[in-house]
Amino acid sequence: MEKAIEVKGLRKSFKDTEVLKGVDFEVKRGEIFALLGSNGAGKTTIVKILSTLLKHDGGIATVGGFDVSSKPDSVRQSISLTGQFAAVDEMLTGRENLIMIAKLRHLPHPSQVADDLLKRFGLTDAADRKASSYSGGMRRRLDIAMSLIGKPQLIFLDEPTTGLDPEARIETWKTVKELADGGTTVFLTTQYLDEAEQLADQIAILHEGRIIASGTLEELKKLFPPAKVEYVEKQPTLEEIFLAIIGKKEEM
Repeated sequence: MEKAIEVKGLRKSFKDTEVLKGVDFEVKRGEIFALLGSNGAGKTTIVKILSTLLKHDGGIATVGGFDVSSKPDSVRQSISLTGQFAAVDEMLTGRENLIMIAKLRHLPHPSQVADDLLKRFGLTDAADRKASSYSGGMRRRLDIAMSLIGKPQLIFLDEPTTGLDPEARIETWKTVKELADGGTTVFLTTQYLDEAEQLADQIAILHEGRIIASGTLEELKKLFPPAKVEYVEKQPTLEEIFLAIIGKKEEM
């Protein structure tokens, strides 16, 4: 399968602190790739380098077949970036936010582009409300919808569910899965293990500036000794309890 991203020996330092110490990984087209790591591991630094917002000190990084250093304009035309916090204009309505981005991208029929995305992301009923009135999940859906204008081949999602409640997180997960099902390559950074488990085709773990493990979830499980088998009654998770309660509340 063709590579969407290829990184070899990537290095980056800030003053005397070496953040990336020779990072290597590949992302295939059409897959969801999750980069795991604790706060300060260098996940956002990698995203900034791959999206041409930051220059690296050493190594090679290509996105869509284009070198991020020598062909930054070509890289930018094929990607979209959604940061940790939703970058929507809260003074504008949902529709106005989408139309604004469509016009900035010089697309024909920006109103139609907006209407199509509002429908796709379940925001039609809230289209003419100011984004400031949106819930966290709705704001994140609008943010991702804005990122898709122009049909980028690859979308970077840098910790997309940070600060969201459990219901909004699941909404965002559903959106990410739909993106991948539609052929979009998704590069996801997260510190939530359950998020990577739910979404990722491939997972890489970044620790102290290096990738220390990578592969599918099943491949990573094989790195650990077999778990002791015990037969116990399955208990519901807190997330399952929360969603069950919310569901009953909405039915009343």
